[in-house]
Amino acid sequence: MNEEELRLHFEELKKELEGKIDDAQLMRELNTYLNEYRVTPEAAKRGIKRKYGADDSSSFMSADVLSKKIGDLKGTELNVDITAKAVYVDKKQITVRGNPKTIVSGILGDETGTAPFTIWEGENVELEKGAVYVFKNSYTKLWNERVQVNLGSRGRVERAEGVRVDVPERVVTSEPTEVKIGDIREGMGDVTVTGRIMSVEERSITVRGESKTVYSGIIADDSGKIQFSAWNDFGLKEGETICAKNSYIRAWKGIPQLNLGDKCEVSRVDDSFGEISTAVSKKTIADIVAMGGGLDLSVTGTVVDLRTGSGLIWRCPHCNRSVLNGECTTHGRVEAVTDLRMKLILDDGSGAISAVVNRQDTERLTGVTLAAAEGLARARGDSEIVAREMAELIIMRRMTLTGNVMSDDFGPMMIVSDAKIEEVDVTAEAEELYSEVEAAL
Repeated sequence: MNEEELRLHFEELKKELEGKIDDAQLMRELNTYLNEYRVTPEAAKRGIKRKYGADDSSSFMSADVLSKKIGDLKGTELNVDITAKAVYVDKKQITVRGNPKTIVSGILGDETGTAPFTIWEGENVELEKGAVYVFKNSYTKLWNERVQVNLGSRGRVERAEGVRVDVPERVVTSEPTEVKIGDIREGMGDVTVTGRIMSVEERSITVRGESKTVYSGIIADDSGKIQFSAWNDFGLKEGETICAKNSYIRAWKGIPQLNLGDKCEVSRVDDSFGEISTAVSKKTIADIVAMGGGLDLSVTGTVVDLRTGSGLIWRCPHCNRSVLNGECTTHGRVEAVTDLRMKLILDDGSGAISAVVNRQDTERLTGVTLAAAEGLARARGDSEIVAREMAELIIMRRMTLTGNVMSDDFGPMMIVSDAKIEEVDVTAEAEELYSEVEAAL
C-alpha cells in the first residue's frame, strides 16, 4: 500500500485512538500490518485499536450498542450484543507469538443461523453446551466469506437465564457438494470427500470431565491430503479408500480439517487413485491465503525481511517457549537455554507469508552456528548483532520453504520443516525478461 493510502487510514486511526499512541509508532504499526502482514485495512485497524484502545471501552465504539441476530451479522460489526445458544464449546490453550493463552471457541446459534465464536480471554470463562448466553460488546469479522464472532478484552459473556433460543437442525442437502481434498477450504459444510486413509489412530481424551474416544489421521487423494477427525467408530483402517458423505470442514489454527460428524455416512469404495504422491503440495502464497492453511505445503519466493525475534534467543528448558529476561510465562524464573531461529517474511509476488525456521536449517542456510552466535554476542556485548549478521546473509535471497501453515489475525505463518536457497541464473532471467519486453513492443 502506498504512502497516500497509508495516510488516509493513519488519520482515521489517529482520531479514534486520541493520543493513546504517538504518530510515528502508529504509522509503523499500520505499515507493518498492511505491507508486511498483508492483512486487509479493516483487519489492520481492528488489530491496532484492540491493542491500544482496550483500556478505554468508549474508544472506537458507536454511541449505542447494537443487538443483532446471527443471520443479520455482516462481519464488520465493532460493538454488538448477541443472544444465542452455545451449540458447541471447546476450551483450550494455544500459543500466540510464543506465549500461552487460554481461549474458548465453538459455535453459537439462534433461530436465524449459526456462527463460529472465539473468546480470546477465556481463562475464567466456563460455557455450558446448550445454554443461552449474551455476548456483550463483541465484534465480528469475515473469514472465507463466513461471519465469525469474537469477544476481546472489552467484551463479556453473561448467561441469559429464562431465555429460550431454538436453533434449527443443521440441514443436510440431499446432494452434498463433492470436493477434491486439494480444493477444501475452511467453513465448508455438507461435503462429500473420497480418499485413501493414509494413517489412523485412536485416542482417549477428556471433554468436560468425561472420557471420550476420537479417531484421527490423514486422508489423501490425487490432489492433496488433510487431517481428519471422527467421534464415531467407523472402523477406519489404513490403506482403505472411503467416501465420507455429509462431512464438514473446521479449521484448527487456520489449518482446515475434515470432520466426520454424527450426520456423516462412510462407505468403502474402489480405489482408483493409483500411486498417491507423498510429496509436498506446491502452492503460491495467494493459494495459501485462500485456503487458510494446510499440511506439507511448499512455496518459493524472495526473503524480504528478517523479523524481530530472529537470531540468538533463549528458551525455557521445561516447555521450550522463548523467554524474556529469564522469565517464562508458564514456569516463571528459569535457567534459559540458548537457541537459534529465523522469522522470515517471504514474498512470491502473489502475497507474503511469515515463516519460522528452526536452528538446524538456520545454521545450514546462514553458516552461523549456535556456538558462533554465542561467541559473537559475548564479544560485542549485544545479542541482536546475530540477527543483523543473518539479515545480511539471507535478505533478498530466493528460497523454497516447506512446512505446515496456520493462520491468525496477522495472516498465514509457516512452521518450516525444510528450507533451501534457490540459486538464480541472473543472465538467463535477464534474457527471458528482455525477450518478453521485446515481444510486447
